[in-house]
Amino acid sequence: MRDEQVMMELILHFAKEDPRIRAVYMNGSRTNPHVPKDIFQDYDIVYVVTEVSPFIKDKSWISYFGDLIMMQEPDRNDFANNSEIAMSYGFLMLFTDGNRIDLRLQTNERMLEEYGKDKLTLPLMDKENILPAIASPTDMDYHVQMPTKAEYDSYTNNFWWCLQNVAKGIWRDELPYAKLMFEHTTRVSLDKMVEWWIGIKYDYQISTGKMGKYFQKYLPPSYWEMYKSTYSDSDYTNMWESIFVTCELFRILAKEVAAHFHFSYPIEDDQNMTTYLQDVRRLPSNATSIR
Repeated sequence: MRDEQVMMELILHFAKEDPRIRAVYMNGSRTNPHVPKDIFQDYDIVYVVTEVSPFIKDKSWISYFGDLIMMQEPDRNDFANNSEIAMSYGFLMLFTDGNRIDLRLQTNERMLEEYGKDKLTLPLMDKENILPAIASPTDMDYHVQMPTKAEYDSYTNNFWWCLQNVAKGIWRDELPYAKLMFEHTTRVSLDKMVEWWIGIKYDYQISTGKMGKYFQKYLPPSYWEMYKSTYSDSDYTNMWESIFVTCELFRILAKEVAAHFHFSYPIEDDQNMTTYLQDVRRLPSNATSIR
Protein backbone atom coordinates (compact mmCIF):
# COMPACT_ATOMS: atom_id res chain seq x y z
CA MET A 1 0.00 0.00 0.00
CA ARG A 2 1.40 3.38 -0.99
CA ASP A 3 2.09 5.53 2.07
CA GLU A 4 1.00 9.11 2.69
CA GLN A 5 4.19 10.63 1.33
CA VAL A 6 3.90 8.75 -1.94
CA MET A 7 0.21 9.60 -2.32
CA MET A 8 0.70 13.28 -1.61
CA GLU A 9 3.59 13.48 -4.06
CA LEU A 10 1.40 11.81 -6.67
CA ILE A 11 -1.51 14.18 -6.06
CA LEU A 12 0.66 17.29 -6.19
CA HIS A 13 2.81 16.18 -9.13
CA PHE A 14 -0.28 15.61 -11.25
CA ALA A 15 -1.55 19.08 -10.36
CA LYS A 16 1.81 20.67 -11.05
CA GLU A 17 2.07 19.12 -14.51
CA ASP A 18 -1.50 19.80 -15.62
CA PRO A 19 -1.93 23.45 -16.72
CA ARG A 20 -5.69 23.20 -16.24
CA ILE A 21 -5.20 22.95 -12.48
CA ARG A 22 -4.63 26.32 -10.82
CA ALA A 23 -4.56 25.40 -7.13
CA VAL A 24 -4.88 22.47 -4.74
CA TYR A 25 -6.19 22.22 -1.20
CA MET A 26 -7.17 19.49 1.20
CA ASN A 27 -9.77 19.08 3.91
CA GLY A 28 -11.03 16.23 6.04
CA SER A 29 -9.40 14.08 8.67
CA ARG A 30 -5.87 14.29 7.27
CA THR A 31 -5.78 17.99 8.12
CA ASN A 32 -6.91 17.35 11.70
CA PRO A 33 -4.02 16.81 14.13
CA HIS A 34 -6.40 15.29 16.69
CA VAL A 35 -7.41 12.39 14.47
CA PRO A 36 -5.14 9.32 14.62
CA LYS A 37 -3.81 8.28 11.24
CA ASP A 38 -4.74 4.89 9.85
CA ILE A 39 -4.81 2.99 6.57
CA PHE A 40 -8.46 3.83 5.83
CA GLN A 41 -8.19 7.62 5.88
CA ASP A 42 -9.29 9.23 2.64
CA TYR A 43 -7.37 11.91 0.81
CA ASP A 44 -9.97 14.69 0.56
CA ILE A 45 -8.51 16.80 -2.23
CA VAL A 46 -9.84 19.74 -4.22
CA TYR A 47 -8.38 20.79 -7.56
CA VAL A 48 -9.29 24.32 -8.59
CA VAL A 49 -9.44 24.16 -12.39
CA THR A 50 -10.02 26.40 -15.36
CA GLU A 51 -12.90 24.20 -16.53
CA VAL A 52 -14.56 21.19 -14.94
CA SER A 53 -16.21 19.59 -17.96
CA PRO A 54 -13.02 18.39 -19.76
CA PHE A 55 -12.16 16.22 -16.75
CA ILE A 56 -15.61 14.66 -16.89
CA LYS A 57 -15.69 14.08 -20.65
CA ASP A 58 -12.29 12.38 -20.77
CA LYS A 59 -11.57 10.40 -17.61
CA SER A 60 -8.37 8.75 -18.79
CA TRP A 61 -6.42 11.00 -16.40
CA ILE A 62 -7.76 8.97 -13.46
CA SER A 63 -5.46 6.06 -14.31
CA TYR A 64 -2.51 8.24 -13.29
CA PHE A 65 -3.43 7.65 -9.66
CA GLY A 66 -3.56 3.86 -9.91
CA ASP A 67 -5.80 0.92 -10.74
CA LEU A 68 -9.36 1.25 -9.49
CA ILE A 69 -11.42 -1.20 -7.50
CA MET A 70 -14.43 1.07 -7.92
CA MET A 71 -15.35 4.70 -8.45
CA GLN A 72 -18.39 6.79 -7.58
CA GLU A 73 -19.49 10.08 -9.10
CA PRO A 74 -21.88 11.42 -6.45
CA ASP A 75 -22.95 14.49 -8.41
CA ARG A 76 -24.09 12.30 -11.29
CA ASN A 77 -25.82 9.89 -8.90
CA ASP A 78 -27.61 12.81 -7.23
CA PHE A 79 -28.80 14.09 -10.61
CA ALA A 80 -27.08 17.45 -10.25
CA ASN A 81 -28.03 19.92 -12.96
CA ASN A 82 -25.63 20.86 -15.73
CA SER A 83 -24.93 24.34 -14.39
CA GLU A 84 -23.88 22.90 -11.03
CA ILE A 85 -21.73 20.21 -12.63
CA ALA A 86 -19.97 22.89 -14.67
CA MET A 87 -18.89 24.51 -11.39
CA SER A 88 -18.09 21.52 -9.20
CA TYR A 89 -17.83 17.76 -9.66
CA GLY A 90 -16.51 14.95 -7.49
CA PHE A 91 -14.82 11.62 -8.07
CA LEU A 92 -14.59 9.14 -5.18
CA MET A 93 -11.90 6.64 -6.10
CA LEU A 94 -10.90 3.43 -4.33
CA PHE A 95 -7.67 1.93 -5.64
CA THR A 96 -6.46 -1.66 -5.64
CA ASP A 97 -3.81 -0.95 -2.98
CA GLY A 98 -6.53 0.25 -0.59
CA ASN A 99 -5.93 3.97 -0.89
CA ARG A 100 -8.93 6.22 -1.51
CA ILE A 101 -8.96 9.71 -3.00
CA ASP A 102 -12.07 11.84 -2.79
CA LEU A 103 -11.25 14.39 -5.45
CA ARG A 104 -13.41 17.40 -6.18
CA LEU A 105 -12.89 19.61 -9.20
CA GLN A 106 -14.17 23.15 -8.91
CA THR A 107 -13.92 26.43 -10.72
CA ASN A 108 -12.32 29.50 -9.22
CA GLU A 109 -15.76 31.05 -8.75
CA ARG A 110 -16.99 28.10 -6.70
CA MET A 111 -13.73 27.97 -4.74
CA LEU A 112 -14.19 31.59 -3.68
CA GLU A 113 -17.65 30.69 -2.36
CA GLU A 114 -16.53 27.64 -0.37
CA TYR A 115 -12.84 27.91 0.48
CA GLY A 116 -12.21 28.07 4.21
CA LYS A 117 -15.84 27.55 5.27
CA ASP A 118 -14.69 24.18 6.53
CA LYS A 119 -12.03 25.14 9.06
CA LEU A 120 -10.28 21.82 8.41
CA THR A 121 -8.87 23.23 5.18
CA LEU A 122 -5.20 23.19 4.22
CA PRO A 123 -3.76 24.85 1.07
CA LEU A 124 -1.30 22.60 -0.79
CA MET A 125 -0.49 24.40 -4.03
CA ASP A 126 -1.36 27.78 -5.51
CA LYS A 127 0.11 28.43 -8.95
CA GLU A 128 -1.54 31.82 -9.45
CA ASN A 129 -2.08 33.08 -5.88
CA ILE A 130 -5.83 32.65 -6.10
CA LEU A 131 -6.44 30.99 -2.73
CA PRO A 132 -7.50 33.49 -0.05
CA ALA A 133 -5.57 33.58 3.21
CA ILE A 134 -7.09 31.36 5.90
CA ALA A 135 -6.17 30.28 9.42
CA SER A 136 -4.45 26.99 10.19
CA PRO A 137 -6.76 23.96 10.23
CA THR A 138 -8.83 23.46 13.36
CA ASP A 139 -11.64 21.06 14.24
CA MET A 140 -13.46 23.63 16.38
CA ASP A 141 -16.48 23.58 14.07
CA TYR A 142 -16.90 19.90 14.86
CA HIS A 143 -16.83 20.29 18.65
CA VAL A 144 -19.90 19.22 20.56
CA GLN A 145 -22.16 22.23 21.06
CA MET A 146 -23.91 23.03 24.33
CA PRO A 147 -27.65 22.37 24.26
CA THR A 148 -30.21 25.08 24.67
CA LYS A 149 -33.15 24.34 26.93
CA ALA A 150 -35.38 24.07 23.87
CA GLU A 151 -33.05 21.54 22.28
CA TYR A 152 -32.83 19.49 25.44
CA ASP A 153 -36.61 19.48 25.87
CA SER A 154 -37.12 18.53 22.23
CA TYR A 155 -34.75 15.57 22.27
CA THR A 156 -35.97 14.18 25.58
CA ASN A 157 -39.58 14.51 24.46
CA ASN A 158 -38.85 12.89 21.14
CA PHE A 159 -36.96 10.03 22.78
CA TRP A 160 -39.82 8.98 25.02
CA TRP A 161 -42.61 9.73 22.54
CA CYS A 162 -41.19 7.80 19.60
CA LEU A 163 -40.57 4.64 21.62
CA GLN A 164 -44.28 3.88 21.30
CA ASN A 165 -43.73 3.42 17.57
CA VAL A 166 -40.91 0.98 18.16
CA ALA A 167 -43.07 -0.96 20.61
CA LYS A 168 -46.07 -1.27 18.32
CA GLY A 169 -43.80 -2.28 15.46
CA ILE A 170 -42.53 -5.21 17.51
CA TRP A 171 -46.04 -6.22 18.62
CA ARG A 172 -47.28 -6.12 15.02
CA ASP A 173 -44.28 -8.18 13.89
CA GLU A 174 -43.22 -5.37 11.58
CA LEU A 175 -39.48 -5.83 11.92
CA PRO A 176 -38.28 -3.27 9.32
CA TYR A 177 -40.58 -0.60 10.76
CA ALA A 178 -39.55 -1.30 14.36
CA LYS A 179 -35.85 -1.34 13.53
CA LEU A 180 -35.91 1.82 11.46
CA MET A 181 -38.04 3.70 13.97
CA PHE A 182 -35.54 2.82 16.68
CA GLU A 183 -32.51 3.87 14.65
CA HIS A 184 -34.03 7.00 13.12
CA THR A 185 -35.71 8.39 16.23
CA THR A 186 -34.66 6.69 19.47
CA ARG A 187 -30.97 6.38 18.61
CA VAL A 188 -30.82 9.91 17.26
CA SER A 189 -32.01 11.25 20.61
CA LEU A 190 -29.75 8.90 22.57
CA ASP A 191 -26.69 9.87 20.57
CA LYS A 192 -27.40 13.55 21.03
CA MET A 193 -27.61 13.03 24.79
CA VAL A 194 -24.35 11.06 24.72
CA GLU A 195 -22.69 13.96 22.88
CA TRP A 196 -23.94 16.52 25.39
CA TRP A 197 -22.84 14.39 28.33
CA ILE A 198 -19.36 13.92 26.86
CA GLY A 199 -19.23 17.63 26.09
CA ILE A 200 -19.72 18.43 29.76
CA LYS A 201 -16.85 16.16 30.77
CA TYR A 202 -14.48 17.79 28.26
CA ASP A 203 -15.67 21.38 28.53
CA TYR A 204 -17.11 21.23 25.01
CA GLN A 205 -13.63 21.31 23.50
CA ILE A 206 -13.77 18.00 21.65
CA SER A 207 -15.48 16.26 18.76
CA THR A 208 -17.15 12.88 19.19
CA GLY A 209 -16.59 12.17 15.50
CA LYS A 210 -18.93 11.56 12.62
CA MET A 211 -21.87 9.38 13.72
CA GLY A 212 -20.42 9.07 17.21
CA LYS A 213 -17.39 7.08 16.11
CA TYR A 214 -15.39 8.28 19.13
CA PHE A 215 -18.03 7.48 21.76
CA GLN A 216 -16.00 4.54 23.01
CA LYS A 217 -13.01 6.81 23.56
CA TYR A 218 -14.89 9.26 25.76
CA LEU A 219 -17.52 7.18 27.59
CA PRO A 220 -16.63 5.35 30.82
CA PRO A 221 -16.36 1.57 30.25
CA SER A 222 -19.62 0.87 32.07
CA TYR A 223 -21.54 3.36 29.94
CA TRP A 224 -19.89 2.06 26.79
CA GLU A 225 -20.99 -1.46 27.64
CA MET A 226 -24.54 -0.18 28.02
CA TYR A 227 -24.29 1.69 24.74
CA LYS A 228 -23.13 -1.43 22.93
CA SER A 229 -26.15 -3.25 24.32
CA THR A 230 -28.48 -0.80 22.60
CA TYR A 231 -27.70 -2.68 19.39
CA SER A 232 -29.63 -5.90 18.95
CA ASP A 233 -30.36 -8.50 16.31
CA SER A 234 -33.75 -9.33 14.77
CA ASP A 235 -34.93 -11.40 17.74
CA TYR A 236 -37.76 -9.52 19.46
CA THR A 237 -36.70 -10.66 22.93
CA ASN A 238 -33.28 -9.19 22.35
CA MET A 239 -34.80 -6.05 20.87
CA TRP A 240 -36.87 -5.52 24.00
CA GLU A 241 -33.79 -5.99 26.17
CA SER A 242 -31.90 -3.40 24.12
CA ILE A 243 -34.82 -0.97 24.37
CA PHE A 244 -34.82 -1.04 28.15
CA VAL A 245 -31.02 -0.71 28.29
CA THR A 246 -31.38 2.27 25.96
CA CYS A 247 -33.94 3.80 28.30
CA GLU A 248 -31.70 3.30 31.31
CA LEU A 249 -28.66 4.83 29.64
CA PHE A 250 -30.67 7.75 28.30
CA ARG A 251 -32.19 8.31 31.74
CA ILE A 252 -28.77 8.39 33.44
CA LEU A 253 -27.19 10.75 30.95
CA ALA A 254 -30.21 13.02 30.50
CA LYS A 255 -30.55 13.54 34.25
CA GLU A 256 -26.87 14.48 34.53
CA VAL A 257 -27.10 16.86 31.57
CA ALA A 258 -30.22 18.44 33.09
CA ALA A 259 -28.52 18.88 36.44
CA HIS A 260 -25.48 20.49 34.85
CA PHE A 261 -27.49 23.04 32.87
CA HIS A 262 -30.29 23.46 35.44
CA PHE A 263 -32.87 22.00 33.06
CA SER A 264 -35.85 19.91 34.14
CA TYR A 265 -35.80 16.23 33.26
CA PRO A 266 -39.29 14.96 32.24
CA ILE A 267 -39.58 12.30 34.92
CA GLU A 268 -43.32 11.78 34.38
CA ASP A 269 -42.83 11.08 30.68
CA ASP A 270 -40.08 8.66 31.62
CA GLN A 271 -42.19 6.81 34.19
CA ASN A 272 -45.35 6.73 32.09
CA MET A 273 -43.62 5.55 28.92
CA THR A 274 -41.56 2.96 30.77
CA THR A 275 -44.77 1.49 32.17
CA TYR A 276 -46.36 1.62 28.73
CA LEU A 277 -43.40 -0.22 27.16
CA GLN A 278 -43.55 -2.88 29.85
CA ASP A 279 -47.29 -3.33 29.19
CA VAL A 280 -46.80 -3.67 25.43
CA ARG A 281 -43.97 -6.14 25.93
CA ARG A 282 -46.29 -8.43 27.88
CA LEU A 283 -49.14 -8.21 25.36
CA PRO A 284 -50.06 -11.45 23.57
CA SER A 285 -50.18 -11.20 19.77
CA ASN A 286 -53.99 -11.52 19.76
CA ALA A 287 -54.59 -8.81 22.38
CA THR A 288 -57.60 -6.56 21.88
CA SER A 289 -56.64 -4.08 24.59
CA ILE A 290 -53.33 -2.73 25.87
CA ARG A 291 -54.55 -2.82 29.48
